[in-house]
Amino acid sequence: MSVNRLQQLKAHILPENKITAMAGAASPLTTHVLNTAMGVPGANMALSLHRQDLSTSAWSLITTGITNADGRCPGLITTQMFTSGVYRLHFDTAQYWQSMGETCFFPYVEIVFTINGPGQKHHVPLLLSRFSYSTYRGS
Repeated sequence: MSVNRLQQLKAHILPENKITAMAGAASPLTTHVLNTAMGVPGANMALSLHRQDLSTSAWSLITTGITNADGRCPGLITTQMFTSGVYRLHFDTAQYWQSMGETCFFPYVEIVFTINGPGQKHHVPLLLSRFSYSTYRGS
């Protein structure tokens, strides 16, 4: 097993709160991109987080980021900014696959979800291949 693969496995074993603690305060909303086609984290993927204004249905950009080597993007939103409402995570999958010399069927993935209990921790992972994706509410 290569040293790089061992480091990736070690990163998965460490609790996420230790990873986010190294990057600052833990976010109540987390994501994790996994490239299921290659069995590796989805590193260096651009993403953005938006919140919908319920009175106008317009989307407001909250933040942008890039996934780290472990496929995570710590510090998406602060506890104070995380309120009940409808959110959207936008992942730039075309750029990600192009950076590896590949094409994909979905140029981007948008996951829209409702937050009713902002005091809880919410984890929204993206499992991705060139021709499919899946998500779920994790813990």
